Amino acid sequence: IRPMALISQPQYSFLRATIMAQINLLQAVNSALDTAMDTDDRVICLGEDIGKFGGVFRATSDLQDKYGKARCFNTPITEQGIVGFSIGLAAQGSVPVAEIQFADYIFPAFDQIVNEAAKFRYRSGDQFNCGGLTIRAPYGGGISGGLYHSQSPEAYFCHTPGLKVVIPSTAYQAKGLLLAAIRDPDPVIFFEPKAIYRAEVGEVPETDYVLPLGVAEVMTKGSDITLVGWGAQMHQLHRAAKMAAKDGISCEVIDLRTLLPWDVDTVAQSVEKTGRLIISHEAPRTGGFAGEVSATIQECCFLSLEAPILRITGMDTPFPLVFEKEYMPDYLKVYEAIKASVNF
Repeated sequence: IRPMALISQPQYSFLRATIMAQINLLQAVNSALDTAMDTDDRVICLGEDIGKFGGVFRATSDLQDKYGKARCFNTPITEQGIVGFSIGLAAQGSVPVAEIQFADYIFPAFDQIVNEAAKFRYRSGDQFNCGGLTIRAPYGGGISGGLYHSQSPEAYFCHTPGLKVVIPSTAYQAKGLLLAAIRDPDPVIFFEPKAIYRAEVGEVPETDYVLPLGVAEVMTKGSDITLVGWGAQMHQLHRAAKMAAKDGISCEVIDLRTLLPWDVDTVAQSVEKTGRLIISHEAPRTGGFAGEVSATIQECCFLSLEAPILRITGMDTPFPLVFEKEYMPDYLKVYEAIKASVNF
């Protein structure tokens, strides 16, 4: 593998004149896959309809033409088969990047992921592993997909030691985090927020770079309240923060980027400063990852809190098609929570 640079957003400003591209989040995923396959012959992409068709969202477009059918190929419609085969590939030294067409369909592969991939290294006493495995899956609502194409299953996998769970919210993050995931020594679940696949456009280096897993990003600094989220929900948090600013409320906005392991220190330092915390995600409230963040921050920042920690989440129902807007946490719900917390 060619050496790679660890580039944080402020550090690459000097590159903009020559190697920056204005691309969307989906194109950034494609660029990351292209870069990974170009720099390492062991990288293999597999999934349903990802070959000539490029997958349902076209994330793998042109990769089969460029790298051949042996390195980018279609699989049968069997998620447990895709993941099981990928575990075998990783165990024998390949670097598979498996696509699950929608995150909702990852559940048939749940046993393979949590009982095999996550435990492979531990059960063998580090004699064997499938650490080269990355599983990509478009997740979340916002596209009128109904109950089978809109779920956010990240919390299920955050309960599983041995995995890493990563979710980008910008095009820049998508490329850097996906390259880091592919090259990480542990199995990684990489959830992609499909609602902003084409809505999110940003400057992305055309060169090879990675972003560190397990490190949150402070997107906006503030002093009155901390807002935490990931994926497409970050756009709602930014919008709510701008509304709150008109009321004189200064919001610090943090994108976790990695949920397992998540960056406790960055969030705790922010809450110690602001005294208030709101966490927002699309998944249902009960058992959602916001509960883990809330409990951990309460334990380590209790004496700094000026108001109860609030969670803005989806509802404890199957994802409704006709009531999607009512179900989804949005900037208005976050804005009302900001006012309630500040005025507590």
